[in-house]
Amino acid sequence: MQLHFLSALAIFISGYAPLGLILIIKDLNEDTLHFEHPMRALAIFVIFALSALFALSAARNIRQGVPVKISKVSNKSGDMFTYTIPYMMSFYKFDLGDWKLLLCLFIFLSLMFVLSYRTQNVFVNPVLALAGYGLYDCQFKDGTQERQGLLLSKQHFQVGDYCAIKRLSNLMYFVTHVEVTKEAGEGESQ
Repeated sequence: MQLHFLSALAIFISGYAPLGLILIIKDLNEDTLHFEHPMRALAIFVIFALSALFALSAARNIRQGVPVKISKVSNKSGDMFTYTIPYMMSFYKFDLGDWKLLLCLFIFLSLMFVLSYRTQNVFVNPVLALAGYGLYDCQFKDGTQERQGLLLSKQHFQVGDYCAIKRLSNLMYFVTHVEVTKEAGEGESQ
């Protein structure tokens, strides 16, 4: 199962919404407080704002899921720092009027998208992290079958808890509900 291409693209772009905001700020003229390239700044704002709204809305609208029991969990939210590499370029001289620089940025982000789409990691996203979603590598029991995958969750859970999960892609799941069990409080998270 692979996430729909346009949905994956919107979620991927949303991960760079803070970068878009940084680039827009860098386009401000310090003296006049007007944008040097207002149409490009507006286009960047609209694209990133709409993609961020889409990602947050999509996450909020995932409802039902299959009940599973968590048997092992480790927090992978730190993996979201992989998004920082493209953000480093914002500290260099960046001009929205330089078409070559914009083309290079587009090629670079296109490559990043293809890699994240093929590896099904578009949900490793700082906008979702800012909204309170964490990423967890888990083993869980789906009926009698033991499975492993990455779970994206806004709710905290630990070993022994029951979660309702919805499959997003091959090894990526979204937690729609957590039911804490008494024995889970005694279990150890790894």
